[in-house]
Amino acid sequence: MKLFSQMTAALTAGFALFGADSVMAQSLTRVNNFGSNPSNAKMFIYVPRNLAAKPPIIVAIHYCTGTAQAYFSGSPYRQLADQKGFIVIYPESPYSGTCWDVSSRATLTHDGGGNSNAIANMVKYTLQQYNGDPTKVFVTGTSSGGMMTNVMAATYPDLFAAGIVYSGTAAGCFYSQSGGTNAWNSSCAQGQVRSTPQVWAKMVFDAYPGYEGPRPKMQIYHGSADTTLHANNYNETIKQWAGVFGLDPAKPDVTQANTPQSRYTTYSWDNGKLIGVYAQGVGHSVNMRGADDMKFFGL
Repeated sequence: MKLFSQMTAALTAGFALFGADSVMAQSLTRVNNFGSNPSNAKMFIYVPRNLAAKPPIIVAIHYCTGTAQAYFSGSPYRQLADQKGFIVIYPESPYSGTCWDVSSRATLTHDGGGNSNAIANMVKYTLQQYNGDPTKVFVTGTSSGGMMTNVMAATYPDLFAAGIVYSGTAAGCFYSQSGGTNAWNSSCAQGQVRSTPQVWAKMVFDAYPGYEGPRPKMQIYHGSADTTLHANNYNETIKQWAGVFGLDPAKPDVTQANTPQSRYTTYSWDNGKLIGVYAQGVGHSVNMRGADDMKFFGL
């Protein structure tokens, strides 16, 4: 079975943007017994001192070669949690190379027993343990974590109000017909897997058969110069969620050049239900934008 470890060198270089660890490891707490966990994913959690009475929850999913501690130290959510009183869950991949399983049928199925199932159980545990607000649960991630963010939004739309994907691929794009867990898909990574909005949307609908409730709103970031997860994966991800929401991916309601910064273009559909941010000249991966994330999440 060919694992995500092929990406290690490129991703390690790409995530120098996170910088050195700036907070003590003991600030992050390991939770061992959070519910069913057949895929052996690890759960870490950050609970700020000024916790809100009914706190929102953000799931922040690390990249390949990363860890919960690295994402905790290098992403802005710990500081934002201190300011706003929400909880952050930092899952950690159980696999060599620490990429996420976004390829197996188990992880691409609601309550299927894969990584997505484990992360969903982390959320349910946190909601119960800390009297969390079930209407304010969000998910985000970078690269492999961005891929898993799409998978979480597809498999557990009942849990999440919104998702933000940094440099990922559409849910199901890495699917392995051989049934491989944590398997590599070169065709998807190279941007060669292309389909219609309807086909992409079916992958989302098939992840949770029979579900007819609300879907999380989605924001998709991608760089035009991404050679690790080719830039066409932005187009396919936009097509996927446009198909889910019944929108035309070629006809955004609003297009804003140089937004949120120079050489970034932001596209919006249906009053922000779907937002795409295409970063011209940016490789793998687009820098996280904590303050903008808070606005999208309504925090």
